[in-house]
Amino acid sequence: MLEGYAPGFAQDALAMMRSRTAADRAEFVLRLLRPGMRVLDVGCGPGTITAGFATIAGRGNVLGVDREPGFFAAGSKVEFVAGDAYALPVGDESVDLVFAHALFEHLARPAEVLSEMRRVLRPGGTLALSTSDWSRARLRPATANVTAALRGHYLLRRRAGGDPFAGKHVASWVSSAGFREVRTHGRFRPDMSYRALARYVESRLDAALGELPRDRDQLASAARSAWAWSHGGDGEFSQYWLELLASK
Repeated sequence: MLEGYAPGFAQDALAMMRSRTAADRAEFVLRLLRPGMRVLDVGCGPGTITAGFATIAGRGNVLGVDREPGFFAAGSKVEFVAGDAYALPVGDESVDLVFAHALFEHLARPAEVLSEMRRVLRPGGTLALSTSDWSRARLRPATANVTAALRGHYLLRRRAGGDPFAGKHVASWVSSAGFREVRTHGRFRPDMSYRALARYVESRLDAALGELPRDRDQLASAARSAWAWSHGGDGEFSQYWLELLASK
């Protein structure tokens, strides 16, 4: 999951992911949970958010699915399995709530994943998504170097099959997939510092340049801007998250 990054940065990114909790990333889901509910967390990463669901739903009722089996937290009340969002390892209509945080911005075929999520949900079950939208992120100062570096970052996201502005579109995708009662709420969250974001973008661009990509000139220019950003002054960064609830 963290391939392509310098070792030091990868460790920092992993530590950041492990600091995420259900209380600060999925409070809108915690309000809905009841003891005994079956919960599926798709793209659960290290499982720190997932573990928070088990404190309410109970041991054995929460399943985390991710492509990286060695990435899961150990010793929790949650069951973790390696799996693909496009082919969830869960039976039809067997889950009360499906959750995904920061997943849809990385998907090449979101409609197929939503179809899978709908398949595993019981009638009346709940879909809960938290999806970022970089088009609404707050960066101050938003200098020319920041803008150019992020443009390169977005290019890499799209080349990998994702959509950096997925939060803008996810509600329409969910409605088209046949879900009902779609409700959304926007939230700004300071996920990382301004300088940490600069280093993240710089690391991604440097790694991509090492692969001799097409669009090399554009990415090289973006990497230079990211270097200038990361070596510049401090600022403020808040990511925009679209929190969505819908019913099957």
